[in-house]
Amino acid sequence: MRHDPTFWLLARASGLTAYVMLTLSVLAGLLIKSRPFRALKPAAVTDLHRILAMLGLGALAGHATALVLDTTVHVSIAGLFIPGLVSYRPVWTSFGILTAELMVLVYASFSLRKRIGPKNWRRLHWATYAIFAAATVHGIGAGTDASRPWAFTLYLCAVGSVAAAATWRFLVPPTPARARRRVTRTREITPHTRGEQAA
Repeated sequence: MRHDPTFWLLARASGLTAYVMLTLSVLAGLLIKSRPFRALKPAAVTDLHRILAMLGLGALAGHATALVLDTTVHVSIAGLFIPGLVSYRPVWTSFGILTAELMVLVYASFSLRKRIGPKNWRRLHWATYAIFAAATVHGIGAGTDASRPWAFTLYLCAVGSVAAAATWRFLVPPTPARARRRVTRTREITPHTRGEQAA
C-alpha cells in the first residue's frame, strides 16, 4: 500500500506558516515600542500584532493536527503536549512543543492583562524572544526542509530581521509621547512669540 503524503505535506507547510506568522508578530510587537516609522499608529500595529499571533496559533493547530493524522512520523495526542514522547528527533520536537505551549500562554495574556497587571503582562511578553528562538531551533532541527536553500534563507531572514528590530528597539529608544507633544507645542508657539517681540 502506497503511503499518502498529504498530511505530511500539510504538516510541513503549516509548520513553516506558523513560523512566518510568529516572526511577523514579533516584528509587529517590536514596532509598537521602537516606532521607527512614525506614520504607523500604535493602535493599528497592536491590532496587527494580535491578528498575526492568532493566525500563527491557527497554523500551529493545523500543524499539530496534520502530524497526528500523518503516518510518516507517529505522533500521539499526548506527544503534542508532553516533551520527549515523540520518537522523531525528540530533542528538537521538544523545543517545538514548548514553543507551542508558550505561544498559547502569551496570547492568552492579552485577555488577562487587567487581572495580572501591566507590569506582569510586560514581563510575560519578554518570553516572546525565547519563543522565537525555540521555534527557530525546532524548525532547523526537526524540519525536513531546513537543509534546502529556500528554507535556510527563510530562517536566516527571520533571525536577521528580528535581531535588527530588537537592536533598534534597545539602542534607539523612541521619544516619549510627552516630549514629542512638548516639542510640537514649542514649534507652534515660537513663531508667535517672535512676532510679538518684534512688534
